[in-house]
Amino acid sequence: MPIIPINENESEQDKNLVIPGALPILPLRNTVLFPGVVIPITVGRDKSIKAVNEAYKHDKLIGVLAQKDTNVEDPEIKDLCKIGTVAKIVKLIKMPDGGTTIIIQGKKRFELASINIESSSFLINFVSSNQNADLTEKQSLLEINDITERAERLVQMLQKELQFAELKDKVTNKTRTEIDKQQREYFLQQQLKSIKDELGGDTNERELAEMKKKGEAKKWPEAAKTLFQNGIQKLERMHPSTPDYSVVYNHLDLMLELPWEEYTADNYDLKNAKKVLDVDHYGMSKIKNRILEYLAVLKLKGDMKSPILCFVGPPGIGKTSLGRSIAHAVGRKYVRVSLGGLHDESEIRGHRKTYIGAMPGRILQNIRKVKSSNPVMILDEIDKIGSDFRGDPSSALLEVLDPEQNNTFYDNYLELEYDLSKVLFVATANNLQNIQPALRDRLEIIDLSGYAIEEKVEIAKRHLLPKQREAHGLQKINFKINDKVLEKVIESYTRESGVRELDRQLASIMRYQAKEYAVKGKVKSILTAADVEKVLGQPRYSNDIYKTANMPGVAVGLAWTYVGGDILFIETVLSEGKGELKLTGNLGNVMKESAITAYTYLQAHAKKIGIDATEFSTHNVHVHVPEGATPKDGPSAGITMLTSLASAFLGRKVKPYLAMTGEISLRGQVLPVGGIKEKVLAAKRAGLKEIIMCWQNEKDVKEIDSDFIEGVEFHYVKTMQQVLDLALV
Repeated sequence: MPIIPINENESEQDKNLVIPGALPILPLRNTVLFPGVVIPITVGRDKSIKAVNEAYKHDKLIGVLAQKDTNVEDPEIKDLCKIGTVAKIVKLIKMPDGGTTIIIQGKKRFELASINIESSSFLINFVSSNQNADLTEKQSLLEINDITERAERLVQMLQKELQFAELKDKVTNKTRTEIDKQQREYFLQQQLKSIKDELGGDTNERELAEMKKKGEAKKWPEAAKTLFQNGIQKLERMHPSTPDYSVVYNHLDLMLELPWEEYTADNYDLKNAKKVLDVDHYGMSKIKNRILEYLAVLKLKGDMKSPILCFVGPPGIGKTSLGRSIAHAVGRKYVRVSLGGLHDESEIRGHRKTYIGAMPGRILQNIRKVKSSNPVMILDEIDKIGSDFRGDPSSALLEVLDPEQNNTFYDNYLELEYDLSKVLFVATANNLQNIQPALRDRLEIIDLSGYAIEEKVEIAKRHLLPKQREAHGLQKINFKINDKVLEKVIESYTRESGVRELDRQLASIMRYQAKEYAVKGKVKSILTAADVEKVLGQPRYSNDIYKTANMPGVAVGLAWTYVGGDILFIETVLSEGKGELKLTGNLGNVMKESAITAYTYLQAHAKKIGIDATEFSTHNVHVHVPEGATPKDGPSAGITMLTSLASAFLGRKVKPYLAMTGEISLRGQVLPVGGIKEKVLAAKRAGLKEIIMCWQNEKDVKEIDSDFIEGVEFHYVKTMQQVLDLALV
């Protein structure tokens, strides 16, 4: 075995010891020999005995190495430690039992160099000759003189060949696996196809065939037809298990279900339409006439782009239900889209169809639901649309509600233009100020005012009472509620423009009647005002408060709110001071300016009005509008502020049962204001007898049914002096 001696401090005798380049090796199981140490060793293994005899015959030198694992009977090079000791066999003793005992002395440490390769040179040459290499590489092997170097080079070449063989084997196995998998899938698919054929054919194929059949029979624009055919071809090439399959399928399904160029026939019988509108809704003559005008033009022309109507008025007056009546009158289908609180623009225009959970916009969803391209579509609460980071739905509605654009409305999910020009859009809103200006410009505004007491009585008799009777199971039980009792409920228990609270109060009466009948088996045939008070409790509202407050400085004004008309008190009190003006009652800027303008006018015209001018510098003025928790603003309170201030300074009371509305100027002019019908009806509900307003608002009063304002006297004025002459007693 080739070894490398290790130089170190040693005796003179050991320095002269000649160590050959190769030595026989003696493995030791449980002993490590160090230089200079003499130990006896019993040799039992045949290889070890052979190595000892070989060394003893020549120079008596032998390499001693410790064995790594003592349990190995026939150790190889890898099982021996690399560092050992060159030992000299001092004595060799043959034992009677055939064994051998030697006494050895350690001389010098050595390191195991490598195997004795020349004995395997034939194997190296044989492998070199037969390996899969080109002529140049084989010649380079032959030219290497050192057998060790030639072996190392051969190992490198064989390692390379081994890598190629492993890669080839991997590719072969993978290819075989893929082929086996394909063959298995093909076999299973053929079996599945046979099973499906036995059951009547493949479900997906049947659905595609049915889609094709529907597409061929459908009437739609050429662009839609082309897009549908392309989608069908794409589906035929796709496997049903792929994610895109359902996306394309749902898109095609929407295209098939949309009523392209499918319209219901309009009913042009104007007499019948008027009858339907009158039955469904009491009053509202202005709106009914507008609908009849639309039908008349449509009847004569045969085709007209539908207008975008917007009903604006307080809650509970029937804006939404009026849309249903319009659909009934013209014979169209009806659908309602609630826009209150909508923030996401995609709710109008739809999502991109590749997104998870994508859907078309609400407009197309409802067109799809009613299966008609010319329904009456109610866009409810259009003034309550919001906007945030998800977009501005109001802007998205611009295209929907523009008669010049909505014939090419584009939905992101459909990815195609759709004609909405035949849809009769009807929007509803409580407050016109909250609608985006650009959107408001596209709407035909129709104002719906609140109901008069007489109208509410008729609505209760025609609609609310029958509905509540049925809701409480009292259709077959005879009892009556006369007009006087209904008026009592309206005046004493409700204070609203619409009829929702009235409906709730009537429901309370019906529940009481149902309980009475269930307990006693009968009910009173006629309900009296006393019965109503027993059921509903003490009256909530009283008109006596509007007589006046029995003191100067208190005036009654009329105001407009988004829930209808309302009345408000304005109170003024003088106190000793330096002429300061204090305004309270949660007033907006406009009302504050009206109060300052009225105060300045009184100062400027104090002598003419009859006020001592020194009082403005010796008294502080406090103007208050009660119910400070409610914000108040608007131009309607100008003349009321003036009257309240003048009453306080003059010490004269305001006429009882008198209300007023109008704006003022520093020149002493009374200016017109809006919301007259709502204000007048609020005054009538409150039991007021006289109303002062600008002469320019007389035309607004004439539009109100005279029956609804019977008993109310109107005073039309031009100047602030006229207001004071009429108001103060």
